[in-house]
Amino acid sequence: MNPELDKLHPYPFEKLTSLKQGSVANPNVNHIALSIGEPKHASPQFVLDTLTQQVAGVSAYPLTKGLPELRQAIADWLITRFHLPQDSLSADDQVIPVNGTREALFAFAQAVINKETSPLIIMPNPFYQIYEGACYLAGAEPYFLNTTAENNYLPDFNAVPKNVWQRCQLLYLCSPGNPTGAVIDKDTLQQLIKFSQKYDFIIASDECYSEIYFDETTPPTGILEAAAEMGNTQYERCVVFHSLSKRSNLPGLRSGFVAGDKQILAQFLKYRTYHGCAMPVHHQLASIAAWQDEDHVKENRALYQKKFADVIDILSPVCEVTKPDASFYLWFKTPASDEDFAKHLFEKQNITVLPGRYLSREADGVNPGSGHVRMALVAPYDECIEAARRIRDFLSE
Repeated sequence: MNPELDKLHPYPFEKLTSLKQGSVANPNVNHIALSIGEPKHASPQFVLDTLTQQVAGVSAYPLTKGLPELRQAIADWLITRFHLPQDSLSADDQVIPVNGTREALFAFAQAVINKETSPLIIMPNPFYQIYEGACYLAGAEPYFLNTTAENNYLPDFNAVPKNVWQRCQLLYLCSPGNPTGAVIDKDTLQQLIKFSQKYDFIIASDECYSEIYFDETTPPTGILEAAAEMGNTQYERCVVFHSLSKRSNLPGLRSGFVAGDKQILAQFLKYRTYHGCAMPVHHQLASIAAWQDEDHVKENRALYQKKFADVIDILSPVCEVTKPDASFYLWFKTPASDEDFAKHLFEKQNITVLPGRYLSREADGVNPGSGHVRMALVAPYDECIEAARRIRDFLSE
């Protein structure tokens, strides 16, 4: 067996199951799950209709590179959403559809890391656990950047030593962040692009939450947008990851894409032809419909805006709670141990939340997730409001 497998931690939800073992939830109230970031808003009906109408596509092998029509729809969306120059993004060689960004974020490290040179992969801490697993299985060493309240839950890239940048082959970004919801500003993104040119590493920017934000006038900046504005219209060393899971409430469609640096994506496509991960044709056709429509995205965003405003209004009299920059997570400071909070909340109020320590690792002597829980406000509005009221009662006790 691959010895690197022994470095993998149990997934956060396995740890949560172990924590709850032996606990008995309050039987007088229904269970509300706020632990998993699985959108529960309705999927767009026109996408579902396209999916069923095109199901005959199962009779053909799909191409790893994807349908030209899907690649063009993705390129058009990126150009419009991030104000990119019209001729700067080629649908033919700068876009690859993928089966959800989870598998692509993992596979990307396997394709780009040269494990013979003692590589580092830099990532935020807390983080999406796929980054760490991808790092170990690619033969690299993780370098964690703690995100805490003191640095507004953003990595302090200026604190990274020069020798770390010199060993870095890949930088995972997550903006808006999971679990913190923090957004990296354009100036910082451009600074990182300059670092990537100076030290010769690749930026993998996970932007799966970019379409869930609270101010319609200031959507989060993307890495390709930052690159284009500084004249890097070839998007050298920049690769972005997007998905329909959160944007369009289609987690089961497993549809996303990677886009950016032409040379890097050519090698990644070569890897993927052996990886056996082409998206089914009917999923591709349904994805085209989703990427070409913004109305359902605005409606989805409005639902989250209302939920966050009302949930925070309920909780704020009894605790310190702030709205994130974006995403659908509340990164909530607990009055006691995050594990104790999660366990007792389940027992008293039948609500499941995820202890923050399960999403982070000890670095520089601290676990930055400790003392927090992640609450995913993905359930229908009424359930989220009911959960907020129960949490308020729990805190009042």
